[in-house]
Amino acid sequence: MKNVFIVDHPLVQHKLTYCRQEKTMNKEFRAIVEEISTLILYEATRSFALTEIEVRTPISLGKGKVLAQPAVLFVPILRSGLVMLNAALRMVPTAKVGHLGFFRDPMTFSPVEYYRKLPIDVENRKCFVLDVMIATGGTSIAAVNSLKERGAETIKYISLIAAREGLHALNRTHPDVEIYLADIDEELNADAFLVPGLGDAGDRLYGTD
Repeated sequence: MKNVFIVDHPLVQHKLTYCRQEKTMNKEFRAIVEEISTLILYEATRSFALTEIEVRTPISLGKGKVLAQPAVLFVPILRSGLVMLNAALRMVPTAKVGHLGFFRDPMTFSPVEYYRKLPIDVENRKCFVLDVMIATGGTSIAAVNSLKERGAETIKYISLIAAREGLHALNRTHPDVEIYLADIDEELNADAFLVPGLGDAGDRLYGTD
């Protein structure tokens, strides 16, 4: 698939295994998701352009490099994407933040948007969608649609894992969107949960049922 990147760094794979484990408690689960998000975002921001500036060190004048494209927008998908936002803002604290909220129709599994709050300059920013998992791909596609409706041109989708079915759907619908993942699961169960997956990310993050 075009524009799909699997971050296979040993630390990412090690942490993802503990994230999947049923016995991992809420506090630890949140910490691990943040850590993995940081490592994936590290790869996803590798293409950021740099510009050279002059700096004065305690010893002498020298040259250094700074980001030439600091206009970034992080868009977590409510609610699991919120924990990824903590990691994202530590990396790029000058970024703006938007929010998209969807719930899944229990009969059709189709996404229904219930919340959208985005800055007015979406079209001028590099957009990063933060979403712990891609299942059927419906919510992912709807999120990208929502951003493009507001003028977004450069979008990267950041997740921990994706079902192959949902990944294909997102990639097919939006081939211009780069997708960064730690792993791909081969199937969904009858309830559209990833197998083996990691359960309901929102419930595991926040201790709900």
